[in-house]
Amino acid sequence: MEVAEIIGAGVSKALLGKAVISDDLPYCCGPIGLLGSKPSWEMMSECDTLLMVGSSFPYSEFLPKEGKARGVQIDIDARMLSIRYPMELNLVGDSAETLQALIPLLEKKTERSWRKKLEKEIQEWWKVLEGRAMNSADPINPQYVFWELSSRLPDNCIITSDSGSAANWFARDLKIRRGMMASLSGTLATMGPGVPYAVAAKFAFPDRVAIALVGDGAMWMNGVNELVTIANYWREWSDPRLIVMVLANQDLNQVTWEQRALSGDPKFNVSQHVPEFSFARYADLVGLIGIRVERPEDVGKAWDEALAATRPVVLDVQVDPEVPTLPPHITLAQARNFMSSAYQTRMHRAC
Repeated sequence: MEVAEIIGAGVSKALLGKAVISDDLPYCCGPIGLLGSKPSWEMMSECDTLLMVGSSFPYSEFLPKEGKARGVQIDIDARMLSIRYPMELNLVGDSAETLQALIPLLEKKTERSWRKKLEKEIQEWWKVLEGRAMNSADPINPQYVFWELSSRLPDNCIITSDSGSAANWFARDLKIRRGMMASLSGTLATMGPGVPYAVAAKFAFPDRVAIALVGDGAMWMNGVNELVTIANYWREWSDPRLIVMVLANQDLNQVTWEQRALSGDPKFNVSQHVPEFSFARYADLVGLIGIRVERPEDVGKAWDEALAATRPVVLDVQVDPEVPTLPPHITLAQARNFMSSAYQTRMHRAC
C-alpha cells in the first residue's frame, strides 16, 4: 500500500491474493486474469511499468505485452523470477522485507493523472458489477447473492470458495476489508475443497465467522460429507457461525461457460447436469440449520438469518445457470464461439 501511494500505481490481485489489500481502497483494481476485472485488464494494457510482488500468476496473456512495460519482480523463490514476463530487475527475498528496503529508494511521484484515471475506472467498474447483480434471472441471479453478502461481511471473517462459477463472483463481487482472510484452490482449481477449507478455518480460528461459497457440483463431491463433520464439532467453537452457501443450479456451470466461450459447444447434459438435491433439508437432518432460498427478495433476509444464527447454517440458493461468467475482456473469437453455442442450444431444444 505504501509503495503504491509513493509511485502512484494501481494494484491488481491474483486470485490467491484476494485478501492482501482491501477492495475498498480507491486504487485497488481488483482481481486479474480470466476471473478478473476490467480495471485490471486496462491497467495491464496501458501501464509503462510492472511491479510483480510475490506472485506466480501464470496467465501471461493478462500481463503487459512483452517489451511494452519495464518490469521489476520480487519473489522469495529465485526460480519464479522472469518466467511470466521479462523483468528488467529481479529481487530475491521476502516480499514485506524487500518492499521495506525498497521504499527509501523510491521517489514520490507528483504527477497523478494515471492514478486518477484508474480510480475513475474502478468506480465505474463497481457500478457495472452492481448493475449486473441487479439483472433479473430465473429464479435468482447468482451474482446478486454475492452482492448482498458483500455489505454484510462480518469483521475478520474467513471466506472460502470452491472452484467453478462461484469463484468468479467470489473474485469480483465481494469487497474484502482489512483483517479478513480469503482463499480457494487458486493454483490447482480443484473442485471440492470449499467446505473443508472452512472447517479447517474454524479449527484454526474458532472465534471467527467462516463462510464457504460453493456450487452444487462441489457440494456433491465433498460438502455433504463435511456437513457431518461440522455437526459433530461445531459446539467446540467459541463462535459457532459457519455458513455454507450453495449455488444450486443443477449444472457444472463453469465448464458449461468455458465450453461455450472457448469451443462454441452447447451444454452437454450427459456430463454437466447435476442432480437436484435439498441441501437445506439435509442440513436439518444432521442437526444444522437449513435455509432454502427461491426468490430474489429473500436473499438479503437469508444472509441476515444465517449471520445471526447460533449454529452452522446451509443456505441452499436456487440460482439461474444461464447467467454468464464474463471475462474482463471478450475477444472476437470468444464472441463467435458463444453465438455458435447459443445457436446450437436453440436447435437442440427445437428438436
